[in-house]
Amino acid sequence: MLKLAYLGPEGTFAEEALRILAPEAERLPSANVSAALDAARRGEADGAVVPLENSIEGGIATTLDELARSEPLLITAELLLPVEFSLLARPGKEIGDIKRVISHPAALTQCRGYIARELPDAVPVSAPSTAGAAQEVALPGSPYDAAIAARIAGEHYGLVELAGGIGDRSDTVTRFVRVSRPAPPPAPTGSDRTSLVAFLSDDHPGALLEMLTEFSVRGVNLTRIESRPTGDGIGRYFFHFDFEGHIADARVGEAVSGLHRVCEGVRFLGSYPRADGLAPQIRRGTADADFDEASGWLSRIRGGQV
Repeated sequence: MLKLAYLGPEGTFAEEALRILAPEAERLPSANVSAALDAARRGEADGAVVPLENSIEGGIATTLDELARSEPLLITAELLLPVEFSLLARPGKEIGDIKRVISHPAALTQCRGYIARELPDAVPVSAPSTAGAAQEVALPGSPYDAAIAARIAGEHYGLVELAGGIGDRSDTVTRFVRVSRPAPPPAPTGSDRTSLVAFLSDDHPGALLEMLTEFSVRGVNLTRIESRPTGDGIGRYFFHFDFEGHIADARVGEAVSGLHRVCEGVRFLGSYPRADGLAPQIRRGTADADFDEASGWLSRIRGGQV
């Protein structure tokens, strides 16, 4: 049976995403994102489901850095999961009793308006995951009065919902990705996304523009660009790119090859179906047939046919 690791324990949004992406899979909860990805790398699982970005907080730093720096893994699928937070506590507790509330840092940030308004005297405490926070609250003698987590976490750990939908935005979405050990990417669908990481060869005027130009001149539309520090000193960054299209598309292959020429290094992170099903708008001169025709014309010129 297919086994997939995920950010555990039971009751996380990652588990909910896994159930949607691969309902038939055996689920392997992991202590954190790094552990879930390492389980896939070591072969303890066939892959992993982890959060990549949030519509409020942006990229998930741990996931971005793991995919860029550690042993390679490839994204094979994505899911856009609506996120709704609940305030969960042990039976008998009331909102007025809450003095210490625990959750994942991203969840605390996304609920800071509610916390300031309804729990002004409560001390927020960070946890590795929202479900882990609920698990902590459920322990006998827990120092925490409530957790902010998914409603399903309360069902897992015997907590009651004191308030639901407490996020500051009702339209919050987290993008989850399924990753696996390197293999040929899924076949193109016509509605695909490609992800990669690019490292600057050196810091000079126009360095980022050089990278962006490789996409622009080939009509490849970026859907996300995010910088992350290399750790080699202030001002040193590498860049995560998501863009429309599949590595099998001529325009995408040409753009990636161009990046390889101008960058110190490029790590391909996968081509996979887009969760939103949107198809790219192909500009004139950038379809596969256009690249084939141009290549044939150049061959004829080189062969003396003018």
